[in-house]
Amino acid sequence: MASEVTLDATFDGVVGSPSRSNNGGKKTWEELRRCVRESRKILTTLVSTIPSSFTFRNIETSTGHKTRIYFLGVPSKGRENTLLYVDVPSVEETNNPNFTPTVLDWNHLLDAFQSSSGIGQLSREEQLMRERKRLVIYGITSYEVDETVGKFLFPANNNLYVCHDRDPTASCVVPTSINSYCRGARLDPKLCPANTDLVAFIHDNDIWVTHLTSGSEKRLTFAHKGTGQLSTDPLSAGVPSFVIQEEFDRHTGYWWRPSKLPPTSDDISTYQILYEEVDESDVDVLNLFAPSTDDHGIDEYRYPRAGTANAKSSLKIVEFEVDKDGIILDTVIENQLIEPLSIVLPWSEYLVRAGWTPSCNFVHAQLLDRQQQRLSLILIPLQHFTPVLSDAEMSNGTSNLPPIQILYNETSDIWINTHDILHFLPQTDDNSISFIWASEKTSFRHLYLVTSQVLHRLPSTLSDVIMELEENTVSECPQCQILKEVTLTSGSWEVLSLPVWVDSYRKLVYFTGLKDTPLETHLYCVSYESPREPVRITHLGFSHSVAMNIDCTMYISVYSSIQQTPRATVNRIQHTNKDINARCIGVLMEHTVCPEFKAPEIFDFEATSGNKMYGMYYKPHNYEVGKKYPTVLYVYGGPQVQLVTNSFKGVKFLRLHTLASEGYAVIVLDSRGSSHRGIMFESILKHRLGTVEIDEQVEGLLWINSNVDFIDITRVAIHGWSYGGYLSLMGLSQRPEIFKLAIAGAPVVSWSLYDTGYTERYMGLPSTNIQAYKTGCVLDYIESFPDEENRLLIVHGLIDENVHFHHSNYLINTLVRYCKPYRLQVYPNERHGIRSHEASEHYKTMVLSFLQNNL
Repeated sequence: MASEVTLDATFDGVVGSPSRSNNGGKKTWEELRRCVRESRKILTTLVSTIPSSFTFRNIETSTGHKTRIYFLGVPSKGRENTLLYVDVPSVEETNNPNFTPTVLDWNHLLDAFQSSSGIGQLSREEQLMRERKRLVIYGITSYEVDETVGKFLFPANNNLYVCHDRDPTASCVVPTSINSYCRGARLDPKLCPANTDLVAFIHDNDIWVTHLTSGSEKRLTFAHKGTGQLSTDPLSAGVPSFVIQEEFDRHTGYWWRPSKLPPTSDDISTYQILYEEVDESDVDVLNLFAPSTDDHGIDEYRYPRAGTANAKSSLKIVEFEVDKDGIILDTVIENQLIEPLSIVLPWSEYLVRAGWTPSCNFVHAQLLDRQQQRLSLILIPLQHFTPVLSDAEMSNGTSNLPPIQILYNETSDIWINTHDILHFLPQTDDNSISFIWASEKTSFRHLYLVTSQVLHRLPSTLSDVIMELEENTVSECPQCQILKEVTLTSGSWEVLSLPVWVDSYRKLVYFTGLKDTPLETHLYCVSYESPREPVRITHLGFSHSVAMNIDCTMYISVYSSIQQTPRATVNRIQHTNKDINARCIGVLMEHTVCPEFKAPEIFDFEATSGNKMYGMYYKPHNYEVGKKYPTVLYVYGGPQVQLVTNSFKGVKFLRLHTLASEGYAVIVLDSRGSSHRGIMFESILKHRLGTVEIDEQVEGLLWINSNVDFIDITRVAIHGWSYGGYLSLMGLSQRPEIFKLAIAGAPVVSWSLYDTGYTERYMGLPSTNIQAYKTGCVLDYIESFPDEENRLLIVHGLIDENVHFHHSNYLINTLVRYCKPYRLQVYPNERHGIRSHEASEHYKTMVLSFLQNNL
């Protein structure tokens, strides 16, 4: 749920003229439907072609060196994502004093390739993957590329494809499907970095590998039995559990070793894959009614509700050999840790990150405890992995091996927000290791250069303890000494949790953050050799989404403001003796102008808490001075989401534009608990979900009402989805005198029904925080729901595997018991987000109809 703000699906239908009421009064359903379509037409025209997923590649041609940038985008007159590229002007060209950046031509990489699979054609595994990644686009949604040889790998049409961009003068390349014995989805495909003829993928919850040239294919792991029954088939390899994907944003469970092992013979090469094996034996099986499935109308999921058992994770390495002809040999070896992580670090609950160090001598992992108040970054020497069947090795213990060791420990009295900032620097000393790390220990996430000791054997005192305890299978994990920790950034602002780019030649770190204002994301640079105040690279007045090349000489910024549609530019980093800046060398996408679009306006005020709060409002498009308009408070209000930013509110906020076009004022507020304002700003929600947010939302609503002239405070609706649906219910029950009606989409009703990773982070365990769960439960306020009809509309997808329909079911049963009126709209084939065009259009039309008739 952490980042769920329901997105609007794309629309390919015929759009009619702007709606007009047949008698100048209430509009018919069909007229409201035309309004929805017209709004979509305006906004999709503005933002439907935003490029993403950039890769920079240096190419040598007959005329010299050039840079080619690949990306995903929707070409002119296209309807789905595909692979495209642009060629960037050379350094010689851009150094010409007469050079002026121009719009770069988008070129198709693929020759006449149709890549779309509608939602109905996707397998269950692919649909769930799209839900976890919040994908709303179709066509090619991801790709891998080896920049050296220009080899591409991508999934499409329920298949995997490969192609080569060998000839930089050729117009298009023809992709080739990768043949397989597997029947069904092949997910999470990855090129082997040490040999791009090898491709690994997940099929039926196990890891497979195929050789592109020979066609040889091999199943590497045998964790999953394929029985089709969750109760008897709890193991998987290379696939993270639901909670890890949904609440910790890790969507892969295996990692290629970056280099081959030293050769054992001239004819055979050896490769390794680190992977996570997940055991869900103790996780509850949840049955969801799904009439559209073929399995007797029931869908099964492993789902750990708050207070119940989580999945168990173990790290393993699978090793296999390939001969000179590309045949994958049968000598596959499964290696496991001599002592599992549950013994090495018995307090650990979640494996949130893992991978290889650059030297490939170690595996690194980040482990988090169940309360999410302690995180350890650990280093695992490869000697700790031993073949599964080697009982003799297992019995020898680990006292003579270099130890599994803690590089860095993080603790918090609030909770720890995981992130993707970990960059190991080149290791020049076997006794130490340096890395760029991020921490919120000062209340705001900032960057640190950490140099930690590397232990090659246990300290003598600890070694004696280990030897005494090994017979009882009790272990200790030594903490490495921190040799140096340098603060790179500081202040009352936040570094974003995204990966950083490191220029090891100039000793610079590039990162995205909110130093200048919490409303705008910018690219910054700071030296990790002699840290000073970070330098902002991107220009103010916009929010920037940035992708940078590996040598930190060039970047792309896709940027926009609340008033201006997205623009994308290619920029070259320039260094002088005293300064660093960027120069635009090409325009990837120009702003789109649309006179019909009316942007929202941002406001701020000082709340009674003493905090500065941000909000935005949409004026009714038919605004007249002095006239009061029905108003919708659009709410999310939960953690890890920020709605109010100086960025273009396009398709993601389409429904708000539609509401304004129909004569409603729309208010959006980020109260305490929302993201990017520091951990203390978020911490107001600790053990208090559902009990503090509405008062702060109402405070903001009343403030803006006293400062503008168009809000009819007697006609205010509250509307939101997911956590916003939960707060919509809380708003109507806690402040019925403020909110005339509520539209609650996919609402949480009781936190005891939601998953462990999210719920326990903010509410603790149900067994130790009974009162918090009670006061945060919508059912505890049921008597306060209004007795008038048409004040509550509940909307839910029947096959929602995240916030299950059980939530709405419990709510409805309790409303019935107390004889409280409500209306219910169910979408039988929709999950947590409404993805299909038809359901999305129906939902938005229904919201307009409900508001028109009752607000």
